[in-house]
Amino acid sequence: MPKDTLSVIDNRTGKQYELPIESGTIRAVDLRQIKLGDGDQGLETYDPGFLNTAACRSAISFIDGDKGILRYRGYPIEQLAERSTFLETAYLLLNGELPSAAELDSWVFNITHHTIVHESIKKFIDGFHHDAHPMGMFVSTVAALSTFYPEAKHIQDETSRRNQIFRLIAKTPTLAAFAHRHSVGLPYAYPDNDLSYTGNFLNMMFKTTEVKYTPNKTLERALDVLLILHADHEQNCSTSAMRGVGSSHADPYSAMAAAAAALYGPLHGGANEEVLRTLREIGSKDRIPAYIDRVKRGEFRLFGFGHRIYKNYDPRATIIKRIAEEVFEVTGKNPLIDIAVELERIALQDDYFVSRKLYPNVDFYSGIIYEAMKFPIDMFPVLFAIGRTPGWLAQWQEMLLDKDQKIARPRQIYTGPDKRDYVAIENRG
Repeated sequence: MPKDTLSVIDNRTGKQYELPIESGTIRAVDLRQIKLGDGDQGLETYDPGFLNTAACRSAISFIDGDKGILRYRGYPIEQLAERSTFLETAYLLLNGELPSAAELDSWVFNITHHTIVHESIKKFIDGFHHDAHPMGMFVSTVAALSTFYPEAKHIQDETSRRNQIFRLIAKTPTLAAFAHRHSVGLPYAYPDNDLSYTGNFLNMMFKTTEVKYTPNKTLERALDVLLILHADHEQNCSTSAMRGVGSSHADPYSAMAAAAAALYGPLHGGANEEVLRTLREIGSKDRIPAYIDRVKRGEFRLFGFGHRIYKNYDPRATIIKRIAEEVFEVTGKNPLIDIAVELERIALQDDYFVSRKLYPNVDFYSGIIYEAMKFPIDMFPVLFAIGRTPGWLAQWQEMLLDKDQKIARPRQIYTGPDKRDYVAIENRG
């Protein structure tokens, strides 16, 4: 009779153990009973990079990498990108259900009226050197917000938690735009509550001498879709950082600063920037075959291709490709798109990429769109952070309310020397 258990025979002792299987997993702590004797602490798992370890149960996003599926709270990403808005998607991630009309109006109102930041934040940003990276400024100012809202430490208070969620979703575009304006020497443009979430961000980024900034509707919608595509993505590096720091019961600003810092790395939020550098290095379509040959020889990796989870075409990449066409009708065609399309075509006909299931991911086309919309390259990870904010907060909130969760504390395999005695400096060889 089949049972939901795993039978394990320890060949060192000949003992057999039966471990319960639940949701396709065994509990790592169940391995501790497998030991050689009383002095043995029991078996542990060794999993660098958490390639096959589930650290939590989550109902927020679902990925089937083999089939190229991404869903938020059960809703396919394709439907949300086509029919939803970023703020409605943020509500869905944080509350589990799509809002009613009244709930959405209240949600949008609360976020819209939390976009202003304390004037001292401007002084804080002014303290950075003019060529400081906007993502470095963003990480620092998000962390600094915790000093303006000391009540944020009351993480078990639902009302306080909700207020911080409003503030973080509302203020991240403001902090991002202010970091950009500082880096290019422009005066700060304040939020305009008459505009949409993305329209207001474009206003704070690009407003110059006009009395009232009017965003282009196509670009406004394109940015909204791009933020939706980045809103959550299971237990990635930055989300794990958000949960890990949050598990110590730090305030959400400190936890999100840690998540944004993780996103800052080129293997995570900086990948689309590397794609642009690659396309510029290639320079023309006729140089693509030689470049691919160098990738296959192992000289460097091809950014924008392949994903830890997806072993099929990233569903977000398909949507972004369509968005690119709409954006180029407004901005004019980014010449790098022709190189990108040809690079994708050649790579997907090459057995090296196909056999390794290296398909374009979300980063392959997003940078081309951002550049066409006049976003500087060093703003790319900041844009990613704005989109990912509701996902980070949803994961943080879920972690706090999960009774199974404890402070993050991985085990290790000690490889250092055994006990040795201290030697006085005059006696050391």
